[in-house]
Amino acid sequence: MTVFGEVLRAFFSWFFSNIFIINILLAILLIFFERRNPTSVWAWVLILLFFPIGGFVLYLLLGQDLRRRKLFKVKEIEDEVNRIIRRQEEKIYRNEYKSIDPLFQEFRDMIMFNLVSNSSMYTMDNEIEIYKDGEDKFNALIEAIKDAKSFIHVQYYIFRDDELSKRICDALCEKAKEGIEVRILYDGMGCIRVRKRFWRELEKCGVKVAEFFPPFIPIVNLRINFRNHRKIVVIDGYKGFVGGFNVGKEYISKVKRFGYWRDTHIKIVGSAVDSLQLRFLLDWNYASRENLIKYEKYFPAKILAGGNGIQIVSSGPDSKRQNVRNNYLKMIMKAKKNIYIQTPYFIPDDAILEALKIAALSGVDVRVMIPSKPDHPFVYWASISYIGELIDAGAKCYKYNNGFLHSKVVTIDSLVSSVGTANMDIRSFKLNFEVNAFIYNEQTTLELESHFMEDVKNSIEITKYLYMQRSVVVKIKESISRLLSPVL
Repeated sequence: MTVFGEVLRAFFSWFFSNIFIINILLAILLIFFERRNPTSVWAWVLILLFFPIGGFVLYLLLGQDLRRRKLFKVKEIEDEVNRIIRRQEEKIYRNEYKSIDPLFQEFRDMIMFNLVSNSSMYTMDNEIEIYKDGEDKFNALIEAIKDAKSFIHVQYYIFRDDELSKRICDALCEKAKEGIEVRILYDGMGCIRVRKRFWRELEKCGVKVAEFFPPFIPIVNLRINFRNHRKIVVIDGYKGFVGGFNVGKEYISKVKRFGYWRDTHIKIVGSAVDSLQLRFLLDWNYASRENLIKYEKYFPAKILAGGNGIQIVSSGPDSKRQNVRNNYLKMIMKAKKNIYIQTPYFIPDDAILEALKIAALSGVDVRVMIPSKPDHPFVYWASISYIGELIDAGAKCYKYNNGFLHSKVVTIDSLVSSVGTANMDIRSFKLNFEVNAFIYNEQTTLELESHFMEDVKNSIEITKYLYMQRSVVVKIKESISRLLSPVL
């Protein structure tokens, strides 16, 4: 045996002999040195103590903080952008802001909250088109790509190498050959199975490619946390797409395991596109070290397009606050008539869960829809356990039964809605980079609510009676998953 082999053998012998002590030290580190949520701390302590070796590996994969704000501090909004935000903030504060949006005054506190906490510009001249089917969304996207005159910016968490990506990449390469600027930003974890050759082929035809938070070593990515879960496309600074669809054939309902893929995406034409563009450029700057924010060409003057008031709200490990989560909570607390939620993963924190229960007990029509086909079993069983508490408080809960539900939509009172990338779960609230459009418009919200009610027809209501019929095995699965929910 070589010297290296002897050293490796000695290390593993020492490691397995001292695994209990190592776990105790990690538990002390968690409790006394990392400023985590107490629920999360206790979940990790239990994992480390009851599953010594597996728990240690899981902590390396999922538990590290990595001094996240310091890690991502390069992504800062430039001074000029801040000045514009503060100017609007001051006008609203002094009641000098003139808005034709009838919902502006009613939701002035929420708009102001987003300006102050997230520097989210409020714009009221936006036109919105909603897509709930993958083929419709990607056909619209490809048409918009073909019409591009100046630049195309594409960002997806998952960008597979398959038939759908071929259609999109062919269109992007064609535009790049015409001299149009094309940039693609993908996530290192979401695209971990995509071969480098795929990206090199894109670069050969003139597309600029950047990877967000790449793995330490190829094929194995230990950075499971801090993933860029955003899905943004901006074309010429005039059209923007944001929502739940990634790029892969499952998103156009061509994977048997999932069946029909039900999701929600929107196209925005109007001033809110500038906020999507800024979000993309900040992420691009971090991944590629190419700062494009200073160039005016990426923020062209807009022609008034519609009447939707919009704020683009982003959140992530680099944010001081959980901005999307806080908006969900704000919406729930403001609701007087109804709250409709669609989410593939329902793992709310205590504040969100209690707010929903209080709303239901107060007579607000609270409805939550999750998929009936789990793609992550532990997350699914944890979701069911939280659903049980809502049912007990009087909420109506459904399992979508016509394929897989991936839609991330929240609506209240037929007035305000949210469409974006953030799930109703702790991972989206704290660990992923997310972006949502918060929409202040009755017509758009009514359309989203009508989609929800159509989906109810293809769902099974989880009544209190059905929930109480759960087997002992299911209850055990729920209990274990609930215990692990802070780290899922």
